[in-house]
Amino acid sequence: MTTAQEDGTLARAREQLWQAVCARDEDAAARAVFTALDDGADPQDVLLDVIAHTQREVGRAWAENRFTVAQEHSATAIHERIIAAMAHRVPAPATDDARVTVTVACVDGEWHALPARLLAEVLRLRGHRVDFLGAQVPTPHLIAHLHATAPSAVALSSSLPLRLPAAHSAITAVQAIGIPVVAGGAAFGADGRYARLLGADAWAPDARTAAGLLERGLPRPAGGAVRQSVDDLPHLIDQEYTLVTRARRQVVRSTLAGLEERVPVMRDYSAEQRERTAEDVLHIVEFLACALYTDDGSLFTAFLDWTADILEARQVPARVLDPTLVLLQDELKDFPRTLGLLAEGRDTLRRRAARPPAPESGAPYEQRIRRQRLPPGHGPRRHR
Repeated sequence: MTTAQEDGTLARAREQLWQAVCARDEDAAARAVFTALDDGADPQDVLLDVIAHTQREVGRAWAENRFTVAQEHSATAIHERIIAAMAHRVPAPATDDARVTVTVACVDGEWHALPARLLAEVLRLRGHRVDFLGAQVPTPHLIAHLHATAPSAVALSSSLPLRLPAAHSAITAVQAIGIPVVAGGAAFGADGRYARLLGADAWAPDARTAAGLLERGLPRPAGGAVRQSVDDLPHLIDQEYTLVTRARRQVVRSTLAGLEERVPVMRDYSAEQRERTAEDVLHIVEFLACALYTDDGSLFTAFLDWTADILEARQVPARVLDPTLVLLQDELKDFPRTLGLLAEGRDTLRRRAARPPAPESGAPYEQRIRRQRLPPGHGPRRHR
């Protein structure tokens, strides 16, 4: 198959797969993928240039309020089942060569497993031995598995910046037993800045790059005692991250009470609306804490800008975010770094209010952040 023919095959498969997931038609989705394989498309290209591409379009459709959360989950489930079917249909190459052994896992608390699954399948197709542990792997269980299997490397995946503290713990624990870590996923930044910040041995922006890094081999870390968070992140000595994290439930309760005073319409909210508002406020506090952990205000401001896009795509004015930040300033007035982040957040919202609506309003968080050259990542949200 020529390059032009393969490009045409992949383009047709992308269009057919998109139509199938929009219709929630798993049989049609499978036909789109397996027809491309039968027509000679490279299985790795089908995984990354058809399935992964379509999954990104699904995320974009949700952000623009064209897909519900349920539709997004349905599409993801279809993709996961097709990937599993491909694994049985396309055998791994038989080889006597010494190949790398890799454990692929998502950090504790990370439920977005599809990027890690794609990497595991790419490695399998290249003839490597892979242990895919799936979503949400607690670090102690990961370490126990590594002691039992002794892989060449660990590929650690996270899509949400909120999981960066857990990723940091996993990275240092794995390195302490002498195994190198490749970090990947949107949580680590479009340029890998958070992978470097947390001390990962390597960072990869995509599955092809990760596979190449692992094939070339990574030097094993010295091992020994686990590094403490403050060793990599000396700003944590001020304890603001720890104190804000511990107090987050009380902070959310106090902020909600204050919002009822400032936004009288909230007094008439249904129980469901109150619950979702509480989730939204908690999410803001959690991103604030994550920005404290990394000492990077752009993580918080990019999240607010993305959230404003999501709200506006649902006909909710972005200005509703500002009262929450004002109340958080009152609640957290004893924390200087926190106040600085909240001030940056309010400045972001003011600048946003002063400009005309962006034509890409509602675009996925990763897309907005790449445009701003800021670290990507997005969180699950449900809106009124």
